[in-house]
Amino acid sequence: MSVPENKAPGKNIGLGMLVASFSLTLVALTIIFDTWLSDLYNPNKTPTSTLTESGIKEVTLERNRQGHYVANGEINGIPATFLLDTGATDVAIPADVANRARLEKGNAHQASTANGIVTVFDTLVDELSLGNIVLYDIDASITPSMLGNTVLLGMSALRQVEFAQRGSTLTLTQLPEKLK
Repeated sequence: MSVPENKAPGKNIGLGMLVASFSLTLVALTIIFDTWLSDLYNPNKTPTSTLTESGIKEVTLERNRQGHYVANGEINGIPATFLLDTGATDVAIPADVANRARLEKGNAHQASTANGIVTVFDTLVDELSLGNIVLYDIDASITPSMLGNTVLLGMSALRQVEFAQRGSTLTLTQLPEKLK
């Protein structure tokens, strides 16, 4: 004959609460660290913009820990994350972002990138915005081989603004038409 175990009432509930508390803490820490890492990659989720009385628009960006300037903006009204790249001739857009922005694929051709020769498609971005700076009719390339959702903001866009780097900040300036 076996002796019945005498368990303290509520012991199973206490153990369940401990496991649930541990799980919730782990989920909360994951969310906190994911947000922190995202902020390290893109410290310019809402770029700082100014507008002077003479109509000069400025956007100030902070450099990330890797030494790059990454900022949120829009392509044809669709949110995008830009990596400023003065070594890129055109704006290079991953296929997923191009599809969401409803960009049309033009002629296919080969382009030389840091990852070798790739096939890209010509396209035209009607409107590209970064902070309060808005650029129109930007030559770009849809690059299906690009992974992720980060758009390389190349010289086809950057040549339309002035930029100056001081320390860890980069200021982009767009002059009004009358001052150009």
